[in-house]
Amino acid sequence: MTTVREASFAIFRHFGVDALFGNPGSTELPMLRGMPADIPYVLGLSEAVVLGMADGYAQATRRPSLVNLHSSAGTGNALGNLYTAYRNNTPIVVTAGQQARSILPFDPFLGAERPTEFPRPFVKWACEPARAEDVPLALVRAFHIAMTPPMGPTFVSVPVDDWDRECEMPDLPALALTVQPPAKGIARLAAMLDSASKPALVIGAGVARSGGWQAAIDLVERSQADVWCAPLASRETFPESHPRFAGFLPAFREEIVKLLAPYDAILVAGTQAFTYHAEGHGPHVPEGATLGLLSDDPQHLSFQPGGIGVLGDVGDGLRALAKAVTEKPAREAQPRATAPEAAMTAAYALHRIAELRPDNAMLTEEAPTARGAMHDHLPITCEQGFFATASGGIGYALPAAVGLARGAAQRKVIALIGDGSAMYSISGLWSAAEQGSDISFVILNNSRYAALESFGQVFGMNHVPGTDISGIDFVTLAESMGVPARRSDDVATLDEALEWSFGTKGPTLVELVIA
Repeated sequence: MTTVREASFAIFRHFGVDALFGNPGSTELPMLRGMPADIPYVLGLSEAVVLGMADGYAQATRRPSLVNLHSSAGTGNALGNLYTAYRNNTPIVVTAGQQARSILPFDPFLGAERPTEFPRPFVKWACEPARAEDVPLALVRAFHIAMTPPMGPTFVSVPVDDWDRECEMPDLPALALTVQPPAKGIARLAAMLDSASKPALVIGAGVARSGGWQAAIDLVERSQADVWCAPLASRETFPESHPRFAGFLPAFREEIVKLLAPYDAILVAGTQAFTYHAEGHGPHVPEGATLGLLSDDPQHLSFQPGGIGVLGDVGDGLRALAKAVTEKPAREAQPRATAPEAAMTAAYALHRIAELRPDNAMLTEEAPTARGAMHDHLPITCEQGFFATASGGIGYALPAAVGLARGAAQRKVIALIGDGSAMYSISGLWSAAEQGSDISFVILNNSRYAALESFGQVFGMNHVPGTDISGIDFVTLAESMGVPARRSDDVATLDEALEWSFGTKGPTLVELVIA
């Protein structure tokens, strides 16, 4: 016999866990007693930061992350970034403290009345085992479900007195299952591309999650399809400097159809067809175009607007397609954006970041107002080169950068964050300093929630209340948490500040005051 704690940590090791992300509370302390040296505790100063760090770490390592939260209050604080992890399809196993079983009938302080309902629907599975000795089996299942595509977070509530109970050590089976795309489906997609006079490939984040970066390049170079990034993609999709990269689809139905109108065959890979941000009208795809969809998520296929749907691992599907399609002669390259005028604008700042950034840098971004300028002037050109929130929730990118830096210690991380976004999880700077994370935090400070002001125009609003957030001093904030920082408010000092940050090992922050 062994204890629940001993069995649990054996399970964690089996699934590749080498860190526990958390912010401790009283009902978690027995789990943390005698923490093993090979699974260090990674502290975040709020539960939102904890989830963001774990998300970035899981994506960087392509292994599941382990998170420990307090009962309802702590879990509630984490829900925003738990929702983001769900939309990011990030494999995270969350354990949450619960009061002792013997006092649960008395509505105890810090007890969670309905612990498995609280995080739903934004976990794939949630469980509070009926008996202490069932905790290890629940954890095994939680890891399997988290890692089985479409991946995502799972949740296990563990009463405080379970950890020292005796239990049997469960069998530790192989890792998660994958579904291979059927050969018949691949053949149909290949025939669709071969018969097209002008094909297009729309790539979503699922390609990055499945390791399909090179497979997408191979497919495009054989089929000569133009490549579009799917609306609001949260990961790198395709090298944006490639001759066949055409641009980014907006999240609006009519605009998508207009941009895809020149194509007679459209293959969507690793995402749905399509993600929208506002109400639209008319067809979902251009008239006369054939639609194909390759995804590991049955939901994407369930509401695709016609065409050919193939379910299975996206990377494997793209590799099979690259071999199956007929090679076509090269076509003229897509045009590229010209360099912006030298001024303290988001466009020029992003252009300089692109010119000065270290090779193979990883970018995490949460600057909604600058997303268009980023698309034009800060191209993503390497695998695992871009990470953002798929949920639209704010407060993800800053702590995610800390997790990315921990998971890919050999690469510089650049965290490009708006001033409003940064304040949602600013305490993540402390974790970056405490871990010595090699991150360049670049804050685009325009003194307001400019994204809301811009989107307000969609609803005919000339004024959006509550958007002025002027007066925040990010240099002082960063330095108070142990992160060296500089400010640039003119073109003359911009390059020097960026070069200092990119050339410094460890966490730094540059505040860019932009128009």
